[in-house]
Amino acid sequence: QVQLVESGGGSVQAGDSLRLACTSSGRTFSTATMGWFRQVPGKEREFVAAISRSGTVTSYTDSVKGRFTISRENAKNTVYLQMSSLKAEDTAVYYCAGKVVGGLYGMIYLSESESAYDYWGQGTQVTVSS
Repeated sequence: QVQLVESGGGSVQAGDSLRLACTSSGRTFSTATMGWFRQVPGKEREFVAAISRSGTVTSYTDSVKGRFTISRENAKNTVYLQMSSLKAEDTAVYYCAGKVVGGLYGMIYLSESESAYDYWGQGTQVTVSS
């Protein structure tokens, strides 16, 4: 089965940058749209960013627009989340998720809905101190 592993989390000061990475163990990465979600203890998991199968379409939640950038390198089976100008409210466990999608439309498909994704990583902690 497909396994996703996140890395790159850590503890930083407000205003600093981090780059998260999510690597797939399978051969289906290039056929999957990918997303990043985050969760704070006691709160629901929320959408952060998503990218289409070939990286041609991206989407971001309003609170991270202009600060976060999602990208992918299909040859490395990896999706990234570059986070800059980090704020204390960005503190959370960050999860990557994937959904296999085919067809021509699948080239530009992405989802902001947690329920749409089939595969999830274990998460990586990001802590931002003011």
